[in-house]
Amino acid sequence: MKKAVVLLSGGLDSAVALYLAKSQGYETYALSFDYGQRHNRELIAAKALAKEAGAASHQVVTLKLDQWGGSSLTDPSMQVEDGDVSRKDIPVTYVPARNMVFLSVAASFAEAIKAQDIFIGVSQVDYSGYVDCRQEFIEAMENAVNKGTVMGAEQNQPIRIHAPFVHKTKSEEISLGEELGVPFELTWSCYRGGEKPCGTCDSCLLRAKAFKDAGVIDKALV
Repeated sequence: MKKAVVLLSGGLDSAVALYLAKSQGYETYALSFDYGQRHNRELIAAKALAKEAGAASHQVVTLKLDQWGGSSLTDPSMQVEDGDVSRKDIPVTYVPARNMVFLSVAASFAEAIKAQDIFIGVSQVDYSGYVDCRQEFIEAMENAVNKGTVMGAEQNQPIRIHAPFVHKTKSEEISLGEELGVPFELTWSCYRGGEKPCGTCDSCLLRAKAFKDAGVIDKALV
């Protein structure tokens, strides 16, 4: 069976990406990161999702990006601001070069297990405006990965970075997830953590809008 490394944060996008890879016949290897984020709710969700999806393995890599902060998700001196789904600027929840770091680690993992496919659930449509969720970034990273790995540069076994939702809205992702049987009740999106989602951060607002637009009940809130 062909292998795929799936970046699994525990949120909506990565959950659908995991189940999509599974539906396409891949043996999935889930990869999550403890990067010094302000809470571990997504990591708990990622563990549950990987188990439910029958992933071949679930690796959690520790990367202490909180050592230099620069984001309200990794710097305790910064506050997670209330969300604005119509915002055009980059929010303070952007973690500097996070997806660049994550994809670099995923490429190392993929080469180690001889996997030619990496899945990441980024979208540039109705996301928070992060620069590392755009198609040009994904294409540049794929090119860099294949210049910097033996598989890509010497063995003619290029590693492909799949970003299947880059031009999809979150509501379209949810509709696809419903078809794939994604257990959305296991996912976590809130930036603030806590026992229950705050309902007011960017991620909570985008999630609520997506479920409403898709006409689907968010079982995580039932």
